[in-house]
Amino acid sequence: MKVDYLIAEIGSTTTIVTAVNIAEEKGGLISTIIGQGKAYTTVNDGDVTIGLSLAIDEIEKNLKEPLIYDKMLSASSAAGGLKLTVHGLQLDMTVKAAKEAALGAGGNIKMITAGRLKRSDIENIKKLSPNIIIIAGGTDYGERDTALYNADLISKEKLNIPIIYCGNKANYEDIEYIFKDEELYITDNVYPRIDELNVEPTRRIIQKAFEKNITKAPGMAKIHQMVNGTILPTPGAVMESAKALYGIIGDLVVIDVGGATTDIHSATEGSLEITDILVTPEPVFKRTVEGDLGIYINSENVIGLLEKNDIDGASIDFIRDNIKPIPVSADEFKCSKILAGKAANIAIKRHVGYIKRLYGSSDKYAAYGKDLSKVKYIIGTGGALIKLGNGEQILESLIYKKDDLSMLPKNRVKILIDKDYIMASAGVLYRENKEAAVSLLKKSLGI
Repeated sequence: MKVDYLIAEIGSTTTIVTAVNIAEEKGGLISTIIGQGKAYTTVNDGDVTIGLSLAIDEIEKNLKEPLIYDKMLSASSAAGGLKLTVHGLQLDMTVKAAKEAALGAGGNIKMITAGRLKRSDIENIKKLSPNIIIIAGGTDYGERDTALYNADLISKEKLNIPIIYCGNKANYEDIEYIFKDEELYITDNVYPRIDELNVEPTRRIIQKAFEKNITKAPGMAKIHQMVNGTILPTPGAVMESAKALYGIIGDLVVIDVGGATTDIHSATEGSLEITDILVTPEPVFKRTVEGDLGIYINSENVIGLLEKNDIDGASIDFIRDNIKPIPVSADEFKCSKILAGKAANIAIKRHVGYIKRLYGSSDKYAAYGKDLSKVKYIIGTGGALIKLGNGEQILESLIYKKDDLSMLPKNRVKILIDKDYIMASAGVLYRENKEAAVSLLKKSLGI
């Protein structure tokens, strides 16, 4: 059977391949999922294409005929995903902006520094061996020295790691000279003026550098033998879908509860009421990663956060004994649901900002962080919220039901579930065929 696209989601443990056909109909392009196959990810075997081939074999077995495809795309979080270190000037300004850019692109941030790098910082970078190093610092035509000092220190190590510079534009010529023998990307300042974030150009450059260097990751050297189209970090692909949906349905938040982490992607400018009292700017598109909140690999962390009203009459020991990577029995499903609900609840509270009454005032407030109060949709994706059977109830529990001022999603919110588990795949497809990707998303979410 001929298909238009094969889209692979290469996870740390599982590889899922989706076969998609596209047809021209009166209302526009319509995408149809022909089949899905899965296999264990084989980066540890030194060759990711083994798992890709096995996943395709499963589709062919179900269809009872071989697949012929024009293009194969991929989202990948295998081999540690996209590991980054971020180095800026001030923690709540240029460092924050560069961090937001890295997270939104799908990065796994391993180290953050503010100010001049120390010798110990350089040693830590060498030990971490990130995929990309990001250097920021200074508003445009403002402070120059810190970014140049850090760039010079890093360049002397000859690390052979791609460098992205997204700081003061007055430094461009010097940065080019310092890294003249390195793989260097220069893009717009993430913090060009006080209280202004400009993270999208850096996000695009991060993904470009990732795509170019993916073959350097363990087990990924042969990926281009099969994947001949776009490759994005999996979280970055989910963000692409969130951004696409934002343009169609408006303000939203996407929640992905996984075995190791819980990711939150939000797409909203927030309310004018909150914006007027916001202390520092926030990006429209924001992602947070809670690396301690997972319902299998990090289940002990979530269990330790459970309270009496979370456990539905179960004991902690009962929950601990019934956590499995793939639940099968009723008890295992029940315990995984308990952890999924807790992980989602804590993750959104960490993602969202807070409001604080100003000292000495009874009616003046300041807001800090991301405002979700204008969100119209909460979208659930990932195995826990799709497969366990109570994803809608978990997401409903995250809505703020009171009338007072809050930055959490409010009562008018609608719940959507990514029933085809397609958000990462659609995000990669969006780079190649926007209309086809939107068709996939609408079908999966029922909109």
